[in-house]
Amino acid sequence: MSHQADQDLSILTTNGDASRATDQDARDLNITGARGVADVLKTTLGPKGMDKLIVNSFGHVILSNDGHTILDEMQIVSPAGNMVAEVARIQEEEAGDGTTSAVVFSGELLAEAQDLLDMGIHPSTIAEGYYLANSWACEELMDVSQPVDTDDDELLEHVARTSMTGKSAERYVDELTPLIVDAVRSVAEETDDGISVDLSRVEIEVQSGQAITDSTLLEGVVASKEPVHEDMPLTVEDAKVMLLYKELEVDTADVEMASITDPTQRLEYIDTEESQLAHSVEQIAATGADVVFFMRGVDNAAADMLLKEGILGVNRIKKSDLENMGQVLEGSPVPIWDLETVTADDLGRGSVVRDDQAEAFYVTAPGATRVTLLVRGSIKQVADEMERSITDALHAVAQTLSDGRVLPGGGATEIELARRIRTKASGVEGREQLAVEAFADALEVVPRLLAENAGCDPIDALVSLRAAHAEGRTSAALDVLTNDVVDAFDAGIVESLHAKETGYVSATEVSALILNIDDVMSAGDLTTQAEVDEEDLGGPEFDYDTPDMGGLIDADDWLDQ
Repeated sequence: MSHQADQDLSILTTNGDASRATDQDARDLNITGARGVADVLKTTLGPKGMDKLIVNSFGHVILSNDGHTILDEMQIVSPAGNMVAEVARIQEEEAGDGTTSAVVFSGELLAEAQDLLDMGIHPSTIAEGYYLANSWACEELMDVSQPVDTDDDELLEHVARTSMTGKSAERYVDELTPLIVDAVRSVAEETDDGISVDLSRVEIEVQSGQAITDSTLLEGVVASKEPVHEDMPLTVEDAKVMLLYKELEVDTADVEMASITDPTQRLEYIDTEESQLAHSVEQIAATGADVVFFMRGVDNAAADMLLKEGILGVNRIKKSDLENMGQVLEGSPVPIWDLETVTADDLGRGSVVRDDQAEAFYVTAPGATRVTLLVRGSIKQVADEMERSITDALHAVAQTLSDGRVLPGGGATEIELARRIRTKASGVEGREQLAVEAFADALEVVPRLLAENAGCDPIDALVSLRAAHAEGRTSAALDVLTNDVVDAFDAGIVESLHAKETGYVSATEVSALILNIDDVMSAGDLTTQAEVDEEDLGGPEFDYDTPDMGGLIDADDWLDQ
């Protein structure tokens, strides 16, 4: 059937306003869209990578070179581009680091595939070759990696340093990397299968307006709140702490609805209100509580009553922070709703300390199972980017402890894997061999971009690296600061094994998925109208309008690009 016949047939079976691209047109469209997304991140890779300034749909300014953050804020039109952006999301969830490398590798796989498609090689053949090469790459990763002494803090700091290199946090790595390693060790546990790290027990609290070098690690939970009364005690050692979901306020809705006809009724209501608050404060004081953290508000009158009882009250605490406090305090108190049943047994034990400079309370206890990394920055955008950089580094260190192995960075892993895969490709029969070799070529995009972004000659860098690896120097890497080939392990350029493997698998799968698409269809205009004859229905005409879809992007606009 001819192409025109295909179009005629599609008109018969779809909305007349629908758009459609098939076969090579569909593949070209998808590859172009996917590569466009990857190209956005290319300049952010490496120690000399650049940042992106994004103004999102709410007008908020975001400064970042984190791949996941950038793509998450972009309004990507291309469906294939969104599939590549999904690689960054998966990488962030599974590994916490390496999002940029994974997305850039996805784009390079599709660029290599485009050349193979132009040679007449079938997409399924390319996908099979990619899957084969990826399986070899994952096997060789273990051989390229080196075991980790889990007590080697210096190596773990190198992992954190490598993760933060090229990001805003890089200039402060000397101050931050020890904090990151200490935070991971604080929540690491020995198990029968090795070391398990629960990063959900590491909180990151971001505060702007102070120097980044003032960042610190605290055992316990931080509450960036003020006391409900300025004269309350700000530090309580060996405190008995109550956690309340409940507010200490009286619902004023009844007052608004009530019919008050004279001042006497108003005074009676105020007396009733104060008596209710007084009763609640008496119940709190009866338990022996020194400190109360409220999830909801505290009335001014109640604050005065708490002050008279010598109780520190802090309100508007997030529910998650209340629950985290319960995990930190001795006795593991559970936040409660009902003051009628509360007893001294419901209180936790610990210390509540006020830091006036940070404008926050620290809640801690001996053997606290949670830690808080207090991150500071001069302005909000800097502090937020610091948080993203530190989060990536935390995941990299945690995965290194769990895996017990590290990989050489600086492009060393990619060059070595490319060399080994090319050697194995000679034993592959048929056209799949070309796809396997294309996979190896795509791997070298990482060292090439490291050189380009640092202002080095990428060709010279690749030649030097290939020569070093051909001599058996499996950890030979590019030092972009000096443009020299160095040993990655000796130079402290080390990366997480898990992050690298996750990135290869995700990039391979999304590339194969895009290559296997041969038809792209758009539903066209989602709004249709049907006029109904009055005689048929015995009434007025009806307009059938599709509801507003909330600003969905019209796929026709994308197909027309």
